[in-house]
Amino acid sequence: MIVVFGSLNVDLVARVPVLPSAGETVLGPDYVTVPGGKGANQALAARRAGAEVVMVGAVGRDGFAEAALAALAAAGVDISRVARVEAPTGAAFIAVDPAGRNQIVVAAGANARASAAALDDLEAGKGDILMLQWEVPGAEILAAAQWAKARELTVVLNRAPAGPVPAELMALVDVVIVNEHEILALAEGLGMAAVDAEAIACEIDRRLGVTAIVTLGAAGALAWGGGVRCPVPALKVDVVDTTAAGDAFCGAFAAALAQGRGLTSAVEHGSAAGSLACTGFGAQPSLPARGAIEQGAAQLATRDIPLIPKVAPEPGPKET
Repeated sequence: MIVVFGSLNVDLVARVPVLPSAGETVLGPDYVTVPGGKGANQALAARRAGAEVVMVGAVGRDGFAEAALAALAAAGVDISRVARVEAPTGAAFIAVDPAGRNQIVVAAGANARASAAALDDLEAGKGDILMLQWEVPGAEILAAAQWAKARELTVVLNRAPAGPVPAELMALVDVVIVNEHEILALAEGLGMAAVDAEAIACEIDRRLGVTAIVTLGAAGALAWGGGVRCPVPALKVDVVDTTAAGDAFCGAFAAALAQGRGLTSAVEHGSAAGSLACTGFGAQPSLPARGAIEQGAAQLATRDIPLIPKVAPEPGPKET
């Protein structure tokens, strides 16, 4: 079982000809409203990759709440521990350019009231996984990790958005997943002088005993765990939108761990899922299914990587 403690949002996604600079207004032809939030995205990604998943977090009592929960419920994620609170459901405002690059602003809303207390009576233990991100309060993230370690769960932390991780929390983490920019902020908070992503990952593994995974976009991912270096390429894809690529990686990686796979295979599954997510538009609609992930992971394992074209349809009119 995978327990995800994290954020649930509604994403408002607009296609734009160019990403705006400071003070600039850019017009786009339309937008779509889709469920998102790093916690929810990773929960759905893990579920689509074949895992049993419980989502823990908070939404408001507004019209966006059902939109934020709909895809999770439809996929069979347990949402019984998602609280309804007196705050607006979290939202993200996303601009995507023709190359699939994005700019994102997140308004926390109800996510600021997510509580680890919702985990207290959840039956979980050794062999299960707790997944964490950084879109809910840091004190609650720490409490969730303490709950997990008391029950011998594996703790996987995606330190996104970027920032430091307190030493007290880092001591409870088994696997940390960051991109090449996020790992620099992580290193600074840990007092590490290295400025190279791989050197930092190696140092985190060596000094702290934490498996460190760096996602590298089109270059794939690199992991250091138990003193072993594990580089994995990405699939070659026709990029539409990179919004949920990191979340797809995290969810599929955790699902592979839950299925008993080793580090290299789990990273291959994560890289395949992250690559495939770039072929669709929007966060949760682009998350791939288990069969496609396993096929992609098999290609990465053999390094037989043909181009995978865009598979998702163009967005239609605004949805709510």
